[in-house]
Amino acid sequence: MPRALITGIGAVTPVGLTAPESWRNLLAGTSGIGPIEAFDASDLPVQIAGEVSGFAPDSIDSKAARRMSRFAQFCVAAAHEAAEDAGLELSDEERPRAAVAMATGAGGVLNTFLETENYIAKGPARVSPFFVPLMAPNMGACQVGMQLGLRGPTLASTAACASGLYSYIEAKAFIESGLADVVLAGGGEAALHPVSVAGLANMKALSRRNDDPEGASRPFDRDRDGFVFGEGASVFVVESEERARKRGARVYAEIAGGALSSDAYHITAPRDDGSGAAQAMTSALDAAGMAAEEIDCISAHGTGTPLNDVSETLAIKLALGDHARSVAISATKSMVGHLLGGAGAVGAMA
Repeated sequence: MPRALITGIGAVTPVGLTAPESWRNLLAGTSGIGPIEAFDASDLPVQIAGEVSGFAPDSIDSKAARRMSRFAQFCVAAAHEAAEDAGLELSDEERPRAAVAMATGAGGVLNTFLETENYIAKGPARVSPFFVPLMAPNMGACQVGMQLGLRGPTLASTAACASGLYSYIEAKAFIESGLADVVLAGGGEAALHPVSVAGLANMKALSRRNDDPEGASRPFDRDRDGFVFGEGASVFVVESEERARKRGARVYAEIAGGALSSDAYHITAPRDDGSGAAQAMTSALDAAGMAAEEIDCISAHGTGTPLNDVSETLAIKLALGDHARSVAISATKSMVGHLLGGAGAVGAMA
């Protein structure tokens, strides 16, 4: 069966506008969390977030960029970087076998908020004619395919916080099934708005440490009180081993195996015994042909919410047994916040 290799990486995060910058700052423990600057948050109970500061869609045609939501701009910018990092060059004959698997949790919901404000303030005539394609959750995948000329299968996954990781399993499946030789895969999100912050705050999901932004997101900490809202994207170039070796590509890693499961339990809470996540972990190990003892590091979901971190810890112990105590665990949300549909993609990049 063809192996799926990662040959390029791109990222736009609260700690960097590129993958190398993001990686350096993550290694340094630099926090991208601070007071919200995108809008006046003074009336909100939560006034901090992991925002992408200084972003400009310079790698995107200006006319095309104006017709993209912010999350799609993040996805396209990260995809351009990943393709350049991989040295990816496609002939016209290869483009129908170049696919996209791009995930999001909320898609262009930010545009839904903004155009609703336009409608209320200025009437229906002032609603953008591009509103529907701006808000559609598949437009991250669509725009990556359009801007990079990828004419193979294009798939947009939406699975809340797990969305970004779905795209890598899908990329591997595209390669293994022979549907594609190369896949641009990842996830992105840009949903920061007073309404979304208010909703999550009222759900009691967000940290309220407004006076300590850099210390607010505390995965697995005894004093954790919720996650911090974030935004950004990360994209991998995933190639078949045959194609990558033939062109002499640098290989970062292999997607050895993946699996999916569902708690089928609650709209927001995980199973308190961690069994659903453990099922996905053990199935992923089986798919990769690996033993628990071969795992030395886990990039955890680690939201910093009271329920998730206990459930996730139990899941790791269920899946890895006694070996769980020997595994290093990291959680990027401590520095970038929770990127929702982009969280898994950025976690995998790190």
